Amino acid sequence: MPNVDQRLVDQAIQWMIKLRFNVADDASTAAFERWLQASAEHQQVWQRVATMNDDFNHLPAQVGRHTLNGARQRTSRRESLKLLGVFAGAAGLAWLGRDYTPLPALMADYRTVTGERRWVALNDGSKIQLNSASAIDTAFSSERRLVHLLQGEMLVNTGADSRPFWVQTRDGYLRTLGTRLLVREEAQGTLLAVQQGTAALFADRHDANARQVIRPGESVLFARGSIRPALANGLDPWAWSDGVISAHNMRLDDFLAELGRYRNGLLRCSEAVAGLRVSGTYQLDDTDQVLGLVAQSLNVDVTYRSRYWVTVSPRV
Repeated sequence: MPNVDQRLVDQAIQWMIKLRFNVADDASTAAFERWLQASAEHQQVWQRVATMNDDFNHLPAQVGRHTLNGARQRTSRRESLKLLGVFAGAAGLAWLGRDYTPLPALMADYRTVTGERRWVALNDGSKIQLNSASAIDTAFSSERRLVHLLQGEMLVNTGADSRPFWVQTRDGYLRTLGTRLLVREEAQGTLLAVQQGTAALFADRHDANARQVIRPGESVLFARGSIRPALANGLDPWAWSDGVISAHNMRLDDFLAELGRYRNGLLRCSEAVAGLRVSGTYQLDDTDQVLGLVAQSLNVDVTYRSRYWVTVSPRV
């Protein structure tokens, strides 16, 4: 797409920020529709920016956590400009036909794109499964094994190697051995769930004392200044490993936010239906089919303005 107007790219990114991180309302939706329908070039630019879904899902922690304080906190103009600065500089790469991701993920040892799940077998015998839009680096020595979660989510089986297994996250470090665990970046911190073995949490891997030891069946959300039990919202956090999303009495808006991790663009939920409850197990390889099944079971409408702009709202 040669000679793209950079101002349109900036506008599309601003719309993406506004629509993803703020509560939808009729005025903003109508304004976006007017912008989108203004020309074919607007639509082409929006489509390309919408494919940068990985980047909007995994904001830099210092910006993302403040902006994403719950799904409904409104983004200030200053925060939007910060986000625009993060992504606008990458737009030129996108127009060259490359799949843009932030530099750390682009240079990662292992990564997945939106909708992809991948098993990685490391040379120490450990196995790691990466969820959608995730990236890791590895650094092994004679004394220890280290996996750095750069973005997204991973499931770890540490194997039988006797060296301590460290996991570095943006919120601290884990030390474990002979363990099956899950680590996931969230807006308010990092989720850790342990299925087998134990995991010790450290603010810094050089600390002499662990902050807390997490045991089988436990899950916590930790940040630099806090560790607290993870709140259950009805989602089975392990189910994605089997290629499904499994929910029990889960709010529809929470369910769609989770489903949106596996597709490019925007998946919005009207406030009028946000509190409806979803239960069931759905295949992640076809998110459109999942939306159809949810629409049928809850008697709601799924409106496709494009592949990259989908809204779930009351049936009329």
